[in-house]
Amino acid sequence: MKRLITFDDFIETYTKLNQRGLKFITSKFNFNEIERAKTAFNHSEISAANWWIIPKVTARWQRLITNTNHLSIEEFTVERFLSNKHNLKMLSLGSGDCSSELAFATHSNFKDILCTDIADKRLNKARAIAKNKGLNTIRFKILDANNIASLEETFDVIYFKASLHHFKSIEHLLGTQLKQILKPDGLLIIDEYVGPSRLQFPEQQLKAINEALHLIPKTYRKRYNLNLHKSKVYGPGLARMVLADPSECIDSASIIPALHKHYSTVFEVGYGGNILTLALKDIAHHFVNLNDEKEAILNTLFDYEANYLKKHPSDHIFGIYKPNNK
Repeated sequence: MKRLITFDDFIETYTKLNQRGLKFITSKFNFNEIERAKTAFNHSEISAANWWIIPKVTARWQRLITNTNHLSIEEFTVERFLSNKHNLKMLSLGSGDCSSELAFATHSNFKDILCTDIADKRLNKARAIAKNKGLNTIRFKILDANNIASLEETFDVIYFKASLHHFKSIEHLLGTQLKQILKPDGLLIIDEYVGPSRLQFPEQQLKAINEALHLIPKTYRKRYNLNLHKSKVYGPGLARMVLADPSECIDSASIIPALHKHYSTVFEVGYGGNILTLALKDIAHHFVNLNDEKEAILNTLFDYEANYLKKHPSDHIFGIYKPNNK
């Protein structure tokens, strides 16, 4: 069931007003969709409380993906899938802060890593980090990744980290456009949200999210920088989704079907997010520094989501694929 406007939209608008000010809110009324999308990403560090700021959550992702506690996801990828490959050219589309790409650039397997994004401020910051670390194999290009036809190169690896779900026409992108620039023996690597488009979660999922939310004591449900407690999740409405960022999860539900149609799966694993993403939104700051009580709460939430995933596909996956060159 699609929702046009929900109570969460008002909370989110109020939160953004407190975090980023009125200028940020009014920027969302720009008629240019690219400019509106840029406002969501082209910023310095913004304080927020989403699930990815919790170290125990990110450690769980790493463990679920790599099945180890000692390898980062980038180290796991190179060691398991790229160890015998050298002089690799990687293209990253929608690179953001380029944290993963900078990690890949420390490995000698790569001779060239091209990071692209529309957010010039984030690319400039990554460029400065690369220069400071002496990483000479990584370069940066401001590019609307929906216009990849302008790239006159081919690549051994194409990489998406939390960016593929911002692309429209996923079937055409994965089935046609990427295959024109990915070498026949190349790899497509994604670390992505692949759940319902525009975050229009089904009612049974919202019900489960709210059950999980109330496993958290009220003390830890006070919203970040607001004098409000989180008591219910309604899910985002379509109107705010389109207004805030026209690209957000625009065709995310098509990602898995298109991947499995046009590529052979080398490796694919889900790491959840179906419950934790919205349950912990705006209250994640309580769980950055843990005591025994908070750690027990997180473990209970992890178990709840794991049980949910026994009957439902994961909303977030890490996958590696080879093109079907037929």
